[in-house]
Amino acid sequence: MKLLDLISLYANKTLMFCGGIFLVGMVVLTCTNIACRIFGMPVRGTFELMGFFGAVTAAFALGYTQIKRGHIAVDILMNRFSDRARRALNFTNSLAGMLFFMMAAWQIARKAGILKNFGEVTETLGIIYYPFTFCVALGCGALALVFLTDLIRTILPEREA
Repeated sequence: MKLLDLISLYANKTLMFCGGIFLVGMVVLTCTNIACRIFGMPVRGTFELMGFFGAVTAAFALGYTQIKRGHIAVDILMNRFSDRARRALNFTNSLAGMLFFMMAAWQIARKAGILKNFGEVTETLGIIYYPFTFCVALGCGALALVFLTDLIRTILPEREA
């Protein structure tokens, strides 16, 4: 369990760092575009790049945010349940989340493969965009891994593992 936790944490921290790089790229691109617009020369393809960078940034942040429990949770209701009921709900939530994001990663990766095979490119800059789609699939897969570790932790609490 500890090895799986370490793998999940390291992978998601790495993705979070990469997502941060894309976020910095978004800020630089936005500031550059605003400055260039003042002189009547907007940066071509800003809209395309912002969409791609935003998708990658969000996808890469999913797993680490789940590890840190940064997503919205309804604790008011959960705190009223018994420990056994909470564990059952955590198990159900982790299982459903893991299955959903595994399927999402798989389907998004399939879509990226189709985009690659057809040679799809963006309209303005002519950038191939299947790598960005694969990145989103990777982010979903990393979140599924976090849900898997949560699921195992629910089944085998630390004192028993």
